[in-house]
Amino acid sequence: MKKRLALIFTTVALCAAYMTGCGGSSSDAENTTEATTESTQESTLSAEQQEMIDNIMKPVETLPQLEGVQQGDTIATIHTNYGDIKVWFFPEYAPKAVENFTTHAQEGYYDGVTFHRVINNFMIQGGDPEGTGAGGESIWGEPFETEVSFDLKHFRGALCMAKTSDPISIGSQFYIVQNPSLSDSEKSSLEQLRSQQDEIYYQDDNVTMTIGDVYPEAAIDEYINNGGYPSLDMQYTVFGQVYEGMDVVDAIAAVQTDDSDKPLEDVVIESIEVGTYEG
Repeated sequence: MKKRLALIFTTVALCAAYMTGCGGSSSDAENTTEATTESTQESTLSAEQQEMIDNIMKPVETLPQLEGVQQGDTIATIHTNYGDIKVWFFPEYAPKAVENFTTHAQEGYYDGVTFHRVINNFMIQGGDPEGTGAGGESIWGEPFETEVSFDLKHFRGALCMAKTSDPISIGSQFYIVQNPSLSDSEKSSLEQLRSQQDEIYYQDDNVTMTIGDVYPEAAIDEYINNGGYPSLDMQYTVFGQVYEGMDVVDAIAAVQTDDSDKPLEDVVIESIEVGTYEG
């Protein structure tokens, strides 16, 4: 079976990552893009692998992050010593990540935990009770897998689960994308995608997808106008989005840090309150 895969961003490598379980950690992620290239490869997939690919390789149907929080959505207020950050969740796309985060929050797991890794113009990361970046576990006591969809992107304000390069390694750590502006080269790459909307992105025996199916113009506009980190799309679980408090995220991102990106003065999650958005 032949698959024609256009590698939009160097770090996506979607099929390879899901067939081999490989992938970079957020500590390795680099903000790099390149012009679209194409590669054709022969491969034989097991039925389980093909089912996994089929479940992932679906055209964008909606971009829920751009629709905004809706009445009845599950929300959380992250109370920090810098102010409150309010997020809403996407359980239909990332049920395990949402259950894991909200359960930890309700049980007080994150109370007193710091944002241990902060990189301005990238993201803020927390959720490790040890405060080292090496600790934390899921509510099930063991790591769980990445949940991805083309419908969810690493837009500015995206709430995502951190992981290592191990195939199944998500525990309790999470990050919020803070980057307010893409580089000129990234914007140029996205504009190239805008001009290639009808070109084939992926094709196999079961599905054909165009670049427009994966990066519709609305997603391109959001990245160009408001920032984010597109090179991480489809590598990490996006499971929520900030709807209020990005000024707090920016303030945290701007704190002084040491050579390991750890804030010199603790940035603390005092508590996380889970509720329902009433409008």
